[in-house]
Formats: sequence, structure tokens, C-alpha cells
Amino acid sequence: MKIFIAKDAGYCFGVRDAVNLAYETATEHGSVYMLGDIVHNERVVEDLQEVGTKVVNSLSDIPKDKPILFRAHGTHAKVWDQAKKENRNIIDATCPLVHDIHEEVQKLQNEGRRIIIIGDHGHDEVVGIASQVKKPIIISNIEEANNYRGIKKAGVVSQSTQDIENVQEIINILMTKVYDLRFINTICYPTKRNQQQIKELAQNCDVMIIIGSFTSANSKRLTMLSKIINKNTYQVTGKNDLKNKWFNNIETVGISAGASTPDYLIEEVKNTIKGFNNEQKK
Repeated sequence: MKIFIAKDAGYCFGVRDAVNLAYETATEHGSVYMLGDIVHNERVVEDLQEVGTKVVNSLSDIPKDKPILFRAHGTHAKVWDQAKKENRNIIDATCPLVHDIHEEVQKLQNEGRRIIIIGDHGHDEVVGIASQVKKPIIISNIEEANNYRGIKKAGVVSQSTQDIENVQEIINILMTKVYDLRFINTICYPTKRNQQQIKELAQNCDVMIIIGSFTSANSKRLTMLSKIINKNTYQVTGKNDLKNKWFNNIETVGISAGASTPDYLIEEVKNTIKGFNNEQKK
């Protein structure tokens, strides 16, 4: 049995930098506080808790002498303003590409455009983007796009980890509803590469394994993308979710992972599948 791992599986540079910054800050200060989990992966959160990261609900829960780390997904503008007002020690772990989206929506709004965000309702990144502008519209799928009444002048961006097909379909609908439409493609390039690699693997492998938390919209989206091409697609959070029967009489396995999945989980899954293969040969 051959195992193929997508080149860009797992941590994107934004998440990797954010996690490393959390480790460094906790080591230097003894602890670091965050408003919510740094990424949507339970194992990463557990690992960070062991070195002193603490998750709280509001700024008032954080001692004044301790640093606060703003996560990779981005943070609501009001929280930023309040933290600055209180002279908090802010450690900014926001992905640079998310910062770019914040700047783009502000520019679009300054052009007199109503902002439309293509993304998942309630997702941390989408909440952060929406907080940058007045009365944004969030559209997550083609059904919502079809129900949108339309306006004369709009600017559109997307959540950085949206799948390309969903964004294209929504844009096609919005083009029929908005007279002056400006779209800025803010899907990040790590997401684009990972999605393309998954499509290729799903076509050429007997079984696909996507590693990622079920709280991760990014990981679930990659799983759906793979399932469209290959029905033998399974999402797992780690090696313990794997089932030996998935690999009976299988010649090729493709593995990829969401942007919040650490390298060691990918390695554990790969080695477990190898172990299944060795057992079958006996």
C-alpha cells in the first residue's frame, strides 16, 4: 500500500507562527491569555495549556500584568480598541493575510460600497472581518445569495479558507444583483494549494484521509471537497479515529489535513496506517 501526503497538508504559515508565538510568550512570561482557543484543534489547545496558555471570555478576566495574545483568526475591532485603551500588553498573532482582508474591506467601504463577506456565520475570522466595517452582509452559500435583494454598489471579500467553487458560485449570482460590484479574491494561497492537492489526490487514490478537528470549518470543508471526488473519504481527529477495515485491499491512500492540524498528528496517522498494512500482510 502506498501512502501519499499532500505537500501543503496541515499548518499554514499563519497558524504555525501564531502557535510558536504562543509558546514563546508563555515561556517568557510564565503564562499568556487568549480570548478563545488559538486555533480549532483540541490537541494543539491541550499542548499549549501545558506550557501556560489560558483561555478566557473577556479582557476583564485577564490580570493587568499579563500579556494577551490575539489569535490567528483575527479579533473584533472593539476588543482591539479596548485593549489599547487599557494599555494592555498585546501579542498580535493575527495571520498577516487576515490583516490584509481587514484593510481591503476598509478600502472598499471608503469607496462607498456596502460590504459583502462570503463566509461562515459566526466563524471567528468572519466576525473579525465584519467588525471592521458598518453593517456588513454575510453570505455563506448560494441559497443565501439567491435570496439577497441586491444593491447598486457593493464590495465583496471572502473568508480566507473558503473553497473556491463556493465563492465562484456566489459571485456569479451577485453579478446579476449588483450594478457596481467589486470583488477582491481573499482566499489565501495556502488554502488554494491545499484544495488543489486534495482534488488531485482524491482522483488518484483509493482512500482519502483528512485530519482535522470537527470544530474546524476549514477541515470540514476539505473533507467535503474530497468526498465530491472520492466517496471513500474519512475525516479523523487523529490516529485513534482510524479503522483498519477502511484499508482492506487498498493500494493507495491520500492524506491531507486542515490548516490547524500540527505535523505530529499527520505523522501519527501515517504511521498507524502503515501498521495496518503490515498486519494485513501477515
